Amino acid sequence: MDAVTGQLFAIRTVPVLVPLPAERPYSYAVPDGMAVEPGSIVQVPLGPRQVAGVVWDGPGEAVDPKKLRAITQVFDCPPLDVSMRRFIDWVADYTVSPPGLVARMALRAPAAFDPEPWIDGFRLTGDRPDRMTAARERVLAAAEDAPAWSRSGLAHAAGVSITVVDGLIRHGAFEAVRLPPPPAVAEPDTTYGRADLSPAQAEAAAGLTAAVDAGGFSAVLLEGVTGSGKTEVYFEAVARALEAGRQVLILLPEIALTQGFIDRFHARFGAPPAEWHSDVPPKMRETIWRQVAEGRVRVVAGARSALFLPFKELGLVVVDEEHDPAYKQEDRTVYHARDMAVVRGSIGGFPVILASATPSLESRVNAASGRYSHVGLSGRFAEAALPDLSLVDLRRAPPSRGRFVSPVLLTAIHETVARGEQALLFLNRRGYAPLTLCRACGHRFQCPSCSTWLVDHRLRGTLQCHHCGFAVARPEACVECGTLDHLVACGPGVERVAEEMLQTFPQARTILLSSDLPGGARRLRRELDAIAEGEADIVIGTQLVAKGHHFPLMTLVGAVDADLGLSNGDPRAAERTFQLLHQVTGRAGRSGRRSRGLIQTYQPEHPVMQAIVSGDADRFYERETIERERAGLPPFGRLASVIVSANSRKEAEDHARELRRAAREDDGIEVLGPAEAPLAVLRGRHRFRLLCQGSRRAPMQAFLRRMVAEAPPPRGSVQVQIDVDPQSFL
Repeated sequence: MDAVTGQLFAIRTVPVLVPLPAERPYSYAVPDGMAVEPGSIVQVPLGPRQVAGVVWDGPGEAVDPKKLRAITQVFDCPPLDVSMRRFIDWVADYTVSPPGLVARMALRAPAAFDPEPWIDGFRLTGDRPDRMTAARERVLAAAEDAPAWSRSGLAHAAGVSITVVDGLIRHGAFEAVRLPPPPAVAEPDTTYGRADLSPAQAEAAAGLTAAVDAGGFSAVLLEGVTGSGKTEVYFEAVARALEAGRQVLILLPEIALTQGFIDRFHARFGAPPAEWHSDVPPKMRETIWRQVAEGRVRVVAGARSALFLPFKELGLVVVDEEHDPAYKQEDRTVYHARDMAVVRGSIGGFPVILASATPSLESRVNAASGRYSHVGLSGRFAEAALPDLSLVDLRRAPPSRGRFVSPVLLTAIHETVARGEQALLFLNRRGYAPLTLCRACGHRFQCPSCSTWLVDHRLRGTLQCHHCGFAVARPEACVECGTLDHLVACGPGVERVAEEMLQTFPQARTILLSSDLPGGARRLRRELDAIAEGEADIVIGTQLVAKGHHFPLMTLVGAVDADLGLSNGDPRAAERTFQLLHQVTGRAGRSGRRSRGLIQTYQPEHPVMQAIVSGDADRFYERETIERERAGLPPFGRLASVIVSANSRKEAEDHARELRRAAREDDGIEVLGPAEAPLAVLRGRHRFRLLCQGSRRAPMQAFLRRMVAEAPPPRGSVQVQIDVDPQSFL
């Protein structure tokens, strides 16, 4: 109030979304002289803390001026644009998540909110010292190649020590200037390494570049057999988007894929893309976040979280291996990056390319219905033949006692290695054995915090839980009865198959590939390079060997236990088994050599096995489509999973029943359960699940919100997690 006139002045308020489980933005006052707009990244007081937040759209709520707190600071940072804000709201609404938690994924580099510091640099003055040396001549000559240099950069370019540069600075040959921070990566050159595409590839590339040229949103499914050159094809669309002045995001499902992809991108564009995944050091993540927001980084290749980077002018998203389950985020905000990529393209008005040799059924159906365009590559590059696939019926050709590889497959391995070629054995099970028991008393070693058996890891000497990470040293005696030398490993893991290969082929060079081996991603990349260079004869690996690797000498692939993925109640089990076997057998024969794939199974008559060996993918997808439509399952119906967890079984079950009673089955949505989740205890928490199923047009999100709102609030240790479009049924 003005002390003279008594006139009231309105306090300007704005909504600020903070990166916490907030269901709505909070209102804050804007101090006099401070300029903010929707999307501005600001610092605000929240309780006793200062937190970063984003000024959101719309007016702030009316708040008692006495309770209103002011924005502390506006960061010197590009604001989140309107399409990014709309995307955050859309993801929050669809996944039934607090918008604050979704916004948090876009604000994961708080140190990047302030500008990067400029660095000290130097430029030529034209003066030359009286005494010249060969080293000084090299420095002055190199300095003419650019208007300004850093000390270390100039020394490196001239091939001298920094002391030579310092001497020239002291003699007045250079003057100090301020240089902008260096780019995280060099700018890609779209003309650098253009590939010679086959006629089929050129036609496919034309379809993708036409989508980029057309502008606006479109979704394109790029489907091509393994080895058909899908990456080179969509690189042409990447080049076209870059030439149009737009940024590009390429999503990859696994960190293990990254280095091979980076090398291929570098060969095509003369510079690597910026990487975004959990192995990138924090300082580099901050640099990339900032330069993406400023538009200085033109291409990002990364894991699913890269979808929430604040691009200044994003113009194309590519989702490579779009079928891969790794695109599903299972904790905090539960979302599927493939589907959210399509949403981001729709909101931002740019094309999205989904690439796979074995597309998800959802993408296949969308392409068939016309919602997505469909571009196909039916043959391998350079006319390389696909492997000859056949089934090994384990009922007729069983392995020897205590072994897991059939004599049929052993013979093929022997012949392959004798020719100087490589054999790959695939088993989607880590460790040595999935279960250890005592033959004396029958005790089974189980995780104390999860309802699952401990996996025997012989290379580490531990029994380990793959869900919570619990591990104990592998004992020599039974912990229940104390009997020595009566512990037995049940079933195979990749370590046990590797042991069998070392015993059977002692002269062969054998490599084991698994994500949990010592050395992590760095060791894994070295071993992948070694295989590609022919430094191994037999390779044993989990599903990571199926992910896009190019092994020129690989001519035999054997699936040790192809039935493994079919033995659960997952409605996507057949589809995933088909995709995995198709991908892993596709590692063979990519360089044009004649190749084979042998699939060990106890169910050779199963439709998945028949589809794999016949090569008739269309028939498999057609059958799966009919089955899903008949059952009302995605993509023809909607599913949502509600997991209730608590420290005690009773707490979890009681709240799950409260939710069930609050559910009104009047929206065409049926609620199944509650029932104990298949993984009934996880990390010490008891779990019950409700499964909500409805038609394609059922208002699932509104139904879930109302059910949660009308049930009593969770008490004690109870937590509720909602998973719309679940991919896992554990």
